[in-house]
Amino acid sequence: MKNKNKLMAESWQLTAEKTYKILSLCVMLLLSLGTKAQQLEAYVLEAQDNSPAIDALLAKYDISKEQINAVNTLPNTEFAAGYFVSEPETRTGPQQAKFSVKQMFPWFGTISARQNYASALAEEDNIEVDIALRKLRLSVSKSYFQLYEIQEKIEVIQENIELLKVYEELALNGVEVGKASAVDVLQLQMRQNKLRDQQVNLESQLNAGKVAFNRLMNRDNNASVELVDTLELPSEEINISEIKVHPELSKFDESLESVDFTEAINQKESAPQFGLGVDYINVGTRTDMAIPDNGKDIVMPMISLSIPIFNNKYSSVSAQNELRKKQISANKSQRLNELESSLSNAIEMRNSARNSVEIQLRNIGLTKDAEDILMRSYESESLDFRDVLDIQEMQLDYQMRFAEAVSNYFQQTAMIQYLVE
Repeated sequence: MKNKNKLMAESWQLTAEKTYKILSLCVMLLLSLGTKAQQLEAYVLEAQDNSPAIDALLAKYDISKEQINAVNTLPNTEFAAGYFVSEPETRTGPQQAKFSVKQMFPWFGTISARQNYASALAEEDNIEVDIALRKLRLSVSKSYFQLYEIQEKIEVIQENIELLKVYEELALNGVEVGKASAVDVLQLQMRQNKLRDQQVNLESQLNAGKVAFNRLMNRDNNASVELVDTLELPSEEINISEIKVHPELSKFDESLESVDFTEAINQKESAPQFGLGVDYINVGTRTDMAIPDNGKDIVMPMISLSIPIFNNKYSSVSAQNELRKKQISANKSQRLNELESSLSNAIEMRNSARNSVEIQLRNIGLTKDAEDILMRSYESESLDFRDVLDIQEMQLDYQMRFAEAVSNYFQQTAMIQYLVE
């Protein structure tokens, strides 16, 4: 009897601990994210600092910015030199050599148009960096919450194994006094073995998930990954129904602007180009007579004009630019529809996850009530351990669903943050 009371006390202690945990979870639903947000933010910042993909995009952006300086140039200056093998005679003497220099200039405003176009391309690359940072944050957040889910399931299974050990002791004690059978003991042991098998599988998943998480952060596979003990749902949601600004949409706007600058360049290039130059001709001295300006060299300033008479090329480029703008606008509308659909789906799934959290908490509470009733009946009559196993299995299922719902809630929140922040 003393042994029985001891086992009953252990059972009630476990029951009290589990009840306290359930009540704590209910209270936590009314709190903010706190430590979780700080810890996760630290991981996100570390991933962004260490990401080779982000480094590559930043380098691409730097290259694009440097291109702005590259287009701020004039065409090559042309130098020429020639020697007259057969010297043509002039009044002032024979021409012996010729030197020339020439510089072409694009139409007014062409260089600034090219700089504007290069700036627009650089801004597109900058937006690509922003998109990549957002996607990396989303990936790190989802991976973190998935690890949390596995960790919680492992803890739930361990708690249930400990509870089954108490039931096993009760069954062994019941066998001695005729309130249980050896079959009850074996069933409880088999259930423990089944849970241990699940626990081993989950621990393998957790280890593999931590390796994937570390690779995502570009650090050693065996680096420590710290997870919070409990995730806390906020007390209320912020109403979000549409996407107002998003870098994926801003990229389309920047592409439209770059097409406008392309057209501006096209219009400038379809205008004439002009050039300035000078020819210098070395003239020899005449020895057969004395004349004014004998042997005087020739300097001839020049101006040239390049006119695109056959300009079908430029008309075609203009038509192509108009078609590109239509294509970009259509792609933007399509992407906006996809993002809004993703937002709507994420909001619905998050609401569903919140409802599931509340339902699972109520279900867990009900299974605890049923468990308490069964344990009270053990004081006065025999305990049907098949009912105990059924209740325990239901409780385990609800606890697993609870962990999944909490994880899913925060994963969908991360998706919403990616879409609207």
